[in-house]
Amino acid sequence: MDLRPGALRLQRTTLVLMNQRSLAPPALLVAALFVGAVGPLDSAAPAPAPAPAPASVTVRVTEPGETEPPWMWPTGSRVVERGWEAPADDYSAGHRGIDVAAPLGLPAAAVDDGVVAFAGSVGGRPVVTIDHGSGLVSTLDSVTPLVAKGDAVRKGDPVGAVAVGHCPATAPCVHLGARLDDRYVDPTPYLPAAEWPVLLPESAWPG
Repeated sequence: MDLRPGALRLQRTTLVLMNQRSLAPPALLVAALFVGAVGPLDSAAPAPAPAPAPASVTVRVTEPGETEPPWMWPTGSRVVERGWEAPADDYSAGHRGIDVAAPLGLPAAAVDDGVVAFAGSVGGRPVVTIDHGSGLVSTLDSVTPLVAKGDAVRKGDPVGAVAVGHCPATAPCVHLGARLDDRYVDPTPYLPAAEWPVLLPESAWPG
Protein backbone atom coordinates (compact mmCIF):
# COMPACT_ATOMS: atom_id res chain seq x y z
CA MET A 1 0.00 0.00 0.00
CA ASP A 2 1.18 3.49 -0.87
CA LEU A 3 1.53 5.39 2.45
CA ARG A 4 1.84 8.86 1.02
CA PRO A 5 -0.88 11.18 2.44
CA GLY A 6 -2.36 11.91 -0.99
CA ALA A 7 -2.48 8.26 -1.99
CA LEU A 8 -4.19 7.23 1.26
CA ARG A 9 -6.77 9.94 0.76
CA LEU A 10 -7.56 8.73 -2.77
CA GLN A 11 -7.89 5.06 -1.75
CA ARG A 12 -10.10 5.89 1.25
CA THR A 13 -12.46 7.93 -0.94
CA THR A 14 -12.72 5.13 -3.53
CA LEU A 15 -13.66 2.52 -0.90
CA VAL A 16 -16.45 4.62 0.51
CA LEU A 17 -17.91 5.15 -2.94
CA MET A 18 -17.78 1.42 -3.73
CA ASN A 19 -19.75 0.56 -0.57
CA GLN A 20 -22.38 3.21 -1.29
CA ARG A 21 -22.51 2.97 -5.10
CA SER A 22 -26.24 2.47 -5.14
CA LEU A 23 -26.77 5.66 -3.10
CA ALA A 24 -24.46 8.05 -4.97
CA PRO A 25 -25.39 9.45 -8.39
CA PRO A 26 -22.68 9.36 -11.10
CA ALA A 27 -22.03 13.08 -10.88
CA LEU A 28 -21.15 12.79 -7.19
CA LEU A 29 -18.90 9.82 -7.93
CA VAL A 30 -16.89 11.82 -10.47
CA ALA A 31 -16.68 14.82 -8.13
CA ALA A 32 -15.51 12.70 -5.21
CA LEU A 33 -12.84 10.98 -7.27
CA PHE A 34 -11.67 14.36 -8.56
CA VAL A 35 -11.36 15.69 -5.00
CA GLY A 36 -9.38 12.63 -4.00
CA ALA A 37 -7.15 12.92 -7.05
CA VAL A 38 -6.08 16.43 -6.24
CA GLY A 39 -5.34 15.49 -2.65
CA PRO A 40 -1.53 15.47 -3.08
CA LEU A 41 -1.64 19.04 -4.43
CA ASP A 42 -3.72 20.26 -1.49
CA SER A 43 -1.50 18.55 1.07
CA ALA A 44 1.80 19.72 -0.39
CA ALA A 45 3.77 21.78 2.16
CA PRO A 46 4.26 25.44 1.16
CA ALA A 47 7.77 26.56 0.34
CA PRO A 48 9.49 27.99 3.44
CA ALA A 49 9.64 31.78 3.58
CA PRO A 50 13.14 33.25 3.30
CA ALA A 51 14.71 34.10 6.64
CA PRO A 52 14.74 37.84 7.43
CA ALA A 53 18.07 39.56 7.07
CA PRO A 54 19.73 40.30 10.42
CA ALA A 55 19.57 43.89 11.60
CA SER A 56 22.77 45.79 10.95
CA VAL A 57 24.46 47.93 13.55
CA THR A 58 26.88 50.67 12.63
CA VAL A 59 29.57 51.47 15.18
CA ARG A 60 31.67 54.57 14.74
CA VAL A 61 35.24 54.29 16.00
CA THR A 62 37.39 57.38 16.42
CA GLU A 63 40.85 56.69 15.06
CA PRO A 64 43.98 58.35 16.50
CA GLY A 65 44.38 61.79 14.98
CA GLU A 66 40.79 61.88 13.72
CA THR A 67 39.03 65.25 13.98
CA GLU A 68 36.67 65.49 16.94
CA PRO A 69 32.98 65.52 15.90
CA PRO A 70 31.56 69.07 15.74
CA TRP A 71 28.66 68.69 18.15
CA MET A 72 28.55 68.34 21.92
CA TRP A 73 26.04 66.34 23.94
CA PRO A 74 23.19 68.69 24.91
CA THR A 75 22.98 67.70 28.60
CA GLY A 76 26.48 66.39 29.30
CA SER A 77 25.08 62.85 29.40
CA ARG A 78 26.19 60.41 26.71
CA VAL A 79 23.70 57.75 27.75
CA VAL A 80 21.45 56.91 24.80
CA GLU A 81 18.21 55.23 25.81
CA ARG A 82 17.11 54.67 22.21
CA GLY A 83 19.16 55.13 19.09
CA TRP A 84 18.48 56.19 15.52
CA GLU A 85 16.18 53.88 13.54
CA ALA A 86 16.11 54.82 9.87
CA PRO A 87 12.64 54.80 8.28
CA ALA A 88 12.12 53.04 4.96
CA ASP A 89 11.07 56.37 3.43
CA ASP A 90 10.05 59.88 4.47
CA TYR A 91 6.60 58.72 5.59
CA SER A 92 7.35 55.36 7.22
CA ALA A 93 7.72 54.62 10.91
CA GLY A 94 11.15 54.94 12.47
CA HIS A 95 13.00 56.80 15.19
CA ARG A 96 14.30 60.00 13.64
CA GLY A 97 16.83 60.89 16.28
CA ILE A 98 18.30 59.60 19.54
CA ASP A 99 16.95 59.74 23.10
CA VAL A 100 19.59 61.11 25.48
CA ALA A 101 18.82 60.30 29.11
CA ALA A 102 18.56 63.37 31.35
CA PRO A 103 16.62 64.29 34.52
CA LEU A 104 13.75 66.74 34.38
CA GLY A 105 14.75 70.38 34.69
CA LEU A 106 18.36 69.86 33.67
CA PRO A 107 19.62 72.63 31.34
CA ALA A 108 19.97 71.59 27.70
CA ALA A 109 22.63 73.30 25.60
CA ALA A 110 23.08 74.16 21.95
CA VAL A 111 25.06 71.34 20.35
CA ASP A 112 26.95 73.85 18.16
CA ASP A 113 26.97 77.51 17.13
CA GLY A 114 23.90 78.65 15.24
CA VAL A 115 20.70 80.65 15.11
CA VAL A 116 17.44 79.57 16.76
CA ALA A 117 15.05 78.68 13.93
CA PHE A 118 12.16 77.64 16.16
CA ALA A 119 11.30 77.71 19.87
CA GLY A 120 7.84 76.59 20.85
CA SER A 121 5.46 73.65 20.91
CA VAL A 122 5.11 70.88 18.34
CA GLY A 123 2.40 68.31 18.92
CA GLY A 124 2.13 69.42 22.54
CA ARG A 125 5.85 68.98 23.19
CA PRO A 126 8.34 71.83 23.78
CA VAL A 127 10.98 72.01 21.03
CA VAL A 128 14.05 74.11 20.21
CA THR A 129 15.47 73.99 16.68
CA ILE A 130 18.84 75.53 15.78
CA ASP A 131 20.15 76.23 12.28
CA HIS A 132 23.91 75.58 12.16
CA GLY A 133 24.37 76.65 8.54
CA SER A 134 25.33 74.61 5.47
CA GLY A 135 21.93 72.91 5.57
CA LEU A 136 22.49 71.32 9.00
CA VAL A 137 19.82 71.73 11.70
CA SER A 138 19.56 70.27 15.20
CA THR A 139 16.35 69.78 17.18
CA LEU A 140 16.01 69.37 20.93
CA ASP A 141 12.62 67.78 21.55
CA SER A 142 11.11 67.86 25.07
CA VAL A 143 13.11 70.93 26.08
CA THR A 144 11.28 73.97 27.49
CA PRO A 145 12.75 76.92 25.52
CA LEU A 146 14.90 79.57 27.19
CA VAL A 147 15.53 81.25 23.82
CA ALA A 148 13.45 82.75 21.03
CA LYS A 149 13.45 82.47 17.26
CA GLY A 150 16.28 84.50 15.76
CA ASP A 151 18.57 84.32 18.80
CA ALA A 152 22.22 83.62 18.01
CA VAL A 153 23.66 80.90 20.25
CA ARG A 154 27.11 79.48 20.84
CA LYS A 155 28.00 75.88 21.38
CA GLY A 156 27.25 75.04 25.02
CA ASP A 157 24.83 77.93 25.62
CA PRO A 158 21.73 76.87 27.61
CA VAL A 159 18.72 76.93 25.30
CA GLY A 160 16.14 75.13 27.42
CA ALA A 161 15.37 72.74 30.26
CA VAL A 162 14.51 69.04 30.04
CA ALA A 163 10.75 68.49 30.21
CA VAL A 164 8.20 65.69 29.85
CA GLY A 165 7.29 64.99 26.25
CA HIS A 166 9.00 62.50 23.97
CA CYS A 167 9.91 60.34 26.98
CA PRO A 168 7.76 59.81 30.09
CA ALA A 169 8.41 61.47 33.44
CA THR A 170 9.60 58.12 34.82
CA ALA A 171 12.44 58.01 32.25
CA PRO A 172 12.96 61.57 30.96
CA CYS A 173 15.17 62.33 28.00
CA VAL A 174 16.06 64.85 25.32
CA HIS A 175 15.17 63.65 21.85
CA LEU A 176 18.01 64.95 19.70
CA GLY A 177 17.30 65.12 16.00
CA ALA A 178 19.33 66.25 12.99
CA ARG A 179 18.33 67.34 9.51
CA LEU A 180 20.63 67.85 6.57
CA ASP A 181 19.17 69.62 3.55
CA ASP A 182 15.66 69.10 4.98
CA ARG A 183 16.09 65.33 5.45
CA TYR A 184 16.38 63.60 8.81
CA VAL A 185 19.77 62.02 9.38
CA ASP A 186 21.41 60.10 12.20
CA PRO A 187 22.86 62.67 14.66
CA THR A 188 25.33 60.15 16.09
CA PRO A 189 28.21 60.89 13.63
CA TYR A 190 28.13 64.54 14.71
CA LEU A 191 28.67 63.63 18.37
CA PRO A 192 31.52 62.20 20.46
CA ALA A 193 31.14 58.48 21.20
CA ALA A 194 28.04 57.44 23.14
CA GLU A 195 27.76 55.18 26.18
CA TRP A 196 25.52 52.24 26.97
CA PRO A 197 22.47 52.94 29.16
CA VAL A 198 23.16 52.62 32.90
CA LEU A 199 21.12 53.30 36.01
CA LEU A 200 22.43 56.27 37.98
CA PRO A 201 21.10 58.07 41.05
CA GLU A 202 19.91 61.58 40.23
CA SER A 203 22.78 63.02 42.27
CA ALA A 204 25.25 61.40 39.85
CA TRP A 205 23.92 63.11 36.72
CA PRO A 206 26.27 65.61 35.08
CA GLY A 207 25.41 69.30 35.37
